[in-house]
Amino acid sequence: MFISVIGEMLYFIPCKSEFAVSNAIFFINFERFGLNALLLLHSHTDLKFLRIIFLLSTIFLLTVAGHTAFAFSGFAMRQVLQQQDTSGRDTLKTRTNPGGKNSVGKGPDSKIEYSAVDSTKYSKDKSIIYLYGKARVIYQSFELDADYITYNSKTNTVFASGRKDAKGKYVGKPIFKMEQQGSSVADSLFYNTRTSKGTVFNTFTEQEGGFFSGGQSKRQPDNEIHVKGMTYSTCNLPHPHFGLYITKGIVTDKQIITGPVYLKIEDIPLPLGLPFAFFPKPNNRTSGIIMPSIGDDATRGFFLRDGGYYLNLNDYWDAKILATVYTYGSYSASLNTNYTKRYKYNGSIRLDYANNRYGVEGTPEYAPKKDYSIQWSHSQNANANPGTSFGASVNIKTSTYNNNTAGSNTYNAYAITENYLNSNITYGKVFGDGLFNLSAGASHSQDTRTRLVSISLPTASLNMSTISPFDSKKRLGEQKWYQKLTVGYSLLTANSINTPDSLLFRRESLNKLSNGFSHSVPVSINFTALKYFNFNAGGTYLEKWHFQSTRQTAVRGGLLDGVVQPYTVIRDTVNGFNRSGEYSFNMGVSTKIYNTAQFNNLGNLKALRLVMTPTVSFNYRPDFSDPSKGNYKILQYQDGATVWDPVYNRAKRYSIHDGLLYGGPGEGRSATINFGLDNTLEAKVFSAKDTTGTGMKKVPIIQGLAFNGTYDFLKPVNKLSELSFSGRSQFTDKFGITYDGSFNPYFVRDSVLNNVRGRALTNNYTLPQLTRFSLSFGYSLNADAFKKRNENLDDAAKQAQQTGMTAEQAAQLALVSSDPNAFVDFKIPWNFTFSYRFDYSKAPTAFVSTLTNTLNFNGDFNVTPLWKVQFTSGYDFQSKGLSPTSFSIYRDLHCWDMSIHWIPVGPYRSYNLTIKVKASILQDLKLSKQQAYYTRF
Repeated sequence: MFISVIGEMLYFIPCKSEFAVSNAIFFINFERFGLNALLLLHSHTDLKFLRIIFLLSTIFLLTVAGHTAFAFSGFAMRQVLQQQDTSGRDTLKTRTNPGGKNSVGKGPDSKIEYSAVDSTKYSKDKSIIYLYGKARVIYQSFELDADYITYNSKTNTVFASGRKDAKGKYVGKPIFKMEQQGSSVADSLFYNTRTSKGTVFNTFTEQEGGFFSGGQSKRQPDNEIHVKGMTYSTCNLPHPHFGLYITKGIVTDKQIITGPVYLKIEDIPLPLGLPFAFFPKPNNRTSGIIMPSIGDDATRGFFLRDGGYYLNLNDYWDAKILATVYTYGSYSASLNTNYTKRYKYNGSIRLDYANNRYGVEGTPEYAPKKDYSIQWSHSQNANANPGTSFGASVNIKTSTYNNNTAGSNTYNAYAITENYLNSNITYGKVFGDGLFNLSAGASHSQDTRTRLVSISLPTASLNMSTISPFDSKKRLGEQKWYQKLTVGYSLLTANSINTPDSLLFRRESLNKLSNGFSHSVPVSINFTALKYFNFNAGGTYLEKWHFQSTRQTAVRGGLLDGVVQPYTVIRDTVNGFNRSGEYSFNMGVSTKIYNTAQFNNLGNLKALRLVMTPTVSFNYRPDFSDPSKGNYKILQYQDGATVWDPVYNRAKRYSIHDGLLYGGPGEGRSATINFGLDNTLEAKVFSAKDTTGTGMKKVPIIQGLAFNGTYDFLKPVNKLSELSFSGRSQFTDKFGITYDGSFNPYFVRDSVLNNVRGRALTNNYTLPQLTRFSLSFGYSLNADAFKKRNENLDDAAKQAQQTGMTAEQAAQLALVSSDPNAFVDFKIPWNFTFSYRFDYSKAPTAFVSTLTNTLNFNGDFNVTPLWKVQFTSGYDFQSKGLSPTSFSIYRDLHCWDMSIHWIPVGPYRSYNLTIKVKASILQDLKLSKQQAYYTRF
């Protein structure tokens, strides 16, 4: 008899079976008519004679004496009665298996294995069979375990249950499992093999992240299952903390239809229910209505949020259409679709439109504020199409979208204050045996504060790997110097526009489109001279094509308080193809200098090592600004007079490529020397924990302290540029600093122009003065906390790219990425991290310097194993006030979460209290209260 249990359904199929019990193996043939059994008993070798006698006795008793029960303390033997066969056919076939085991059955797949640790007994007439103590039945992929199992051949009933131990606890409940399905547990179960009816009492089973428990279920002959008194919950306890109580229902292959359903929390029924409900089976996605959530907004009124319809378009594509309405007149709508193809690609598209009203009806603030958002994410599996790639990350919003919609209704301060938006769509292909690399796409950047938008559509680049034209693939030996010469090529092209977002789709903005091509051909050669010096030399030819050019006209300045003001320039754009070409030459040399100092009497400090890397390069570029070359023109006033240039002591020139996509050649010749010095300093100290055997460890002190500058021989004035420096030092895994700055090498004098006091840069050198300096460092008292968080973020992002993610998962991942404190891990008891930044800047001709000095810190700690407090804050030393500060409190309620988020100060001060179910399948089962004091939220 094969017993199959799926969920609350029981199937019994007559079959040939094999049972294994302790030291006994039984081969039993179950047919609709007759009963035959063959018992083979084997034991230890030294009991061979007793085994033969016992085997013969057993066969005799089974065939002559009729139904007899055998019970042993170490193992159990059992016969199973068959249902009567009315066909009159002889279905008994005996088969001898390899190894001397005899069995009765039509095939090896029909064998059933069963066992009982305690004993196996029969009734006197052998119509009832009893299995005691960890009884187990296995048939193919089906497994059944219980402390007590019986089969009654007269009533054709199978019964399984547990038992009460000495302390009165019910143990050994029936556990049944099928292949590719989870285990189910019940208090007891019945099944009638003749009528195909079965009953399961007080079941506990998992279905797609949810758990069914309690109640009673009956299987009918038509395969329907009738249930009553059952609880559905995402709490994984047999007695859940909460659940949806199903008073009665019918389960079919495709759906679940219930009568009255209501919510229970800690066994207390709540007045939240439905007179009836319809559920599709969990293993099939089905289109259906999405119920909205109810709440209130401080400035937009009560709302019904995110109600709509879910569309299951096919196995690879779905969509959600959602809408939100407010009692004060605001509304919004969104379309969210996800698509995926395993091992190929996945992505999501979200379109949002919002019409918000604030203030009192009849006031200017009540005017509708219309905003939209377009988001698209697409990723391709790297192995889907080798040599070709495609990806997209689009985030386009109106400049007021986040502010007017409370960060897309997240009420997240990070989302509300998002100022920079960027989008990229890229396509890449490698061809020509890897020689050429083509990439194309589109990009978008937006500053929501200035409301300026920059769009490049399309963009493309073609790059050729450098080749050695004078080298030979058949060359033997080392390269000659001329064989080291390499040549490359790259092409850039784009079509871009920069405009305020309010003018983006108007004709006057389309007239400002800027497009062109840029070709670059670099030629270089590298070689080593005198063992220690690395030389490089080469040149670059650069040609640019544009389809516009500019013309400039000077307008004389008027009189202001008897003083003539400087002239202004009017620019006009002229359509038409034009090109510019330029070339330059360069050569350079670099080397490394090692300095080591050994110490014997400085404690644990044993040595210091300084590595210096000086570099010097020379670059020359001819003058392409002569008007005869066509790149520059003479600047004139409206009356035709020439504007004088006091720097070059000649007529003022302007570039006709000024303001175009790739620009044009610079004015004047250039012959510059670029010099730099990079320094690395590390110490060697004694360490008792060293595992290398030397007893020493290296401690980095300075990593990359670099000084750089430029000197232009042909520049009229101020030939030497500012001297810049930058560096970093990572003293430990938890603490490191970075710094950079610059010095002005020229003397600055005071001046008075038009009765206005000022400062002017001279051409005289002096002791360099600091014009800019920045210092920043961070420290984590518990680096494992942030390491764990980053690992979880990486895993989540990787899973999202491979399998796609729902809109809710994407929103959660975005929240974690934007807010470090959104990730809650109760396994980490505490963490604390702070960062400090100091910025100083003062232009050479400025009287007043600019100084910023801020300290930021964040962290969390567990008050108890289930309570966690998180915080984020900082202090601005200039404004003498706190930076954005927030506190969050989390409580783990097993299958529920409670969180309180509080921003006590600032324009976004608010609080948010949420109690919700952890499982995403019941994400709408939550209680939320929020209040904000900001003008709108």
